[in-house]
Amino acid sequence: MELLYISASFPFFDDLTITLLQQCRESQYTVQSIIETAGDNEAVLFEALNVNDEIQKVLSKYEDMKKPLVVAQEPEPAMIPVAVEPDDSPRASVDSFTLILEWEVERSHCDAKILDDLISKGEEEKRLYENDVSFSSPIRVYVYDMPSKFTYDLLWLFHNTYKETTNLTSNGSPVHRLIEQHSVDYWLWVDLIAPESERLLKNVVRVHKQEEADLFYIPFFTTISYFLMEKQQCKALYREALKWVTDQPAWKRSEGRDHILPVHHPWSFKSVRKFMKNAIWLLPDMDSTGNWYKPGQVYLEKDLILPYVPNLDLCDSQCLLDSKRTTLLYFRGRLKRNAGGKIRGKLVTELNGSEDVIIEEGTAGAAGKAAAQIGMRKSVFCLNPAGDTPSSARLFDAIVSGCIPVIVSDELELPFEGILDYRKIAVFVSSSDAVQPGWLLSFLRSISPTQIREKQIYLAKYSRHFLYSHPALPLGPEDLVWRMMSGKLVNIKLHVRRSQRVVKESRSLCTCDCRRPNITNPVSLS
Repeated sequence: MELLYISASFPFFDDLTITLLQQCRESQYTVQSIIETAGDNEAVLFEALNVNDEIQKVLSKYEDMKKPLVVAQEPEPAMIPVAVEPDDSPRASVDSFTLILEWEVERSHCDAKILDDLISKGEEEKRLYENDVSFSSPIRVYVYDMPSKFTYDLLWLFHNTYKETTNLTSNGSPVHRLIEQHSVDYWLWVDLIAPESERLLKNVVRVHKQEEADLFYIPFFTTISYFLMEKQQCKALYREALKWVTDQPAWKRSEGRDHILPVHHPWSFKSVRKFMKNAIWLLPDMDSTGNWYKPGQVYLEKDLILPYVPNLDLCDSQCLLDSKRTTLLYFRGRLKRNAGGKIRGKLVTELNGSEDVIIEEGTAGAAGKAAAQIGMRKSVFCLNPAGDTPSSARLFDAIVSGCIPVIVSDELELPFEGILDYRKIAVFVSSSDAVQPGWLLSFLRSISPTQIREKQIYLAKYSRHFLYSHPALPLGPEDLVWRMMSGKLVNIKLHVRRSQRVVKESRSLCTCDCRRPNITNPVSLS
């Protein structure tokens, strides 16, 4: 037998290895120090333990590489001389170089994972939970006093028709519950117009002079009007609202760039909204197929994604402790959808009848809500595939139920993603992987109990960010809306001022409406 050592082919390997190894061990000392001082903070402890595991994998890989590689020589046939391949042969060099590359990739992934965790942890703890001063300057918002037919009259229409349970959408969903899912316009408006003495949010203030405003809020209930008014009557009201807003001096000054337009249901305001495409749209998602929004109408730099109002009740800390999660994967909803939602049918075919999996057709009303709430609270993972649009209220139902979302929606955009790290509470799976026979369940079963527990801890912590309330609470969705808006202000002012000086039809004007669609292609840093 002949013993081949890696260092025989690459004399510089020892020096390089020692340097890289020292960096990784220094990182491990830091992480171990965090583990020792974490105390009862389970979230920090789990983060640190996971990072420590990743570092240990790299160190173990190095120890394995130090061991000699035993290469068995082939027996020499009689009378035929065979030359023994020298250690500096191309094959030996390639094998050794491959081992070096594998180690460096492991090490770089380790460093990237550590850095990503530290950045994410630092940002989140500082900005959300330690009263970061970067959000200390409140946004000044002017709320238009629109005629009552755009505001209070529509709220009364919703209230007075709420008990008409026979009023359903074309797919059988109760209209009023659907309106409630998209009622972000109501929750933001009712907080802004409340007396300042009753408000709890400090990062946004209502101003009563237009010249003092950073942003202008349009309080038109576009979803209520779409679902509860006769079609032609609704379109006429849309046209009136369009004229009223675009006649305002503030709109003319900025061409709407500093105006907030709540259009959270993809059908709402659809007939006229193309004339207000410069405004900041409040959306449930961004569908790039063209089914709901035309190219150039919506994009992340301009608009804002807001969460649906959850259908289900919050599973609080006591509920989470009492929950016995015996189902691996749960889904309840419409099994057949259009457009990107066709993935649902494929997933049903793949998952139906599998052990520890429940797939159910959804039903409307109180009974359907109760069944969904029980099912989610008994499950470890909740399937969240695309529907007619990339998003659905089901994602937020899963979050408030303590059920880890398994997101299979390749074009999904998520609320407040500049602030929240959804990797801590959800699992992202591409559609192509999810429909491979046996792949999804095998993947979910490979997730360790430690990782599951860590995500459940963050679900309990994150749920507050998706619960609308009055008065609006710090760290609630209304609060995060204005935190996200604060990041847009400088760019909004840039485009407003630029539009005031650039000659119309000038080549300096950006007229390109083509933007790359979002595609989910998760990259693991572990």
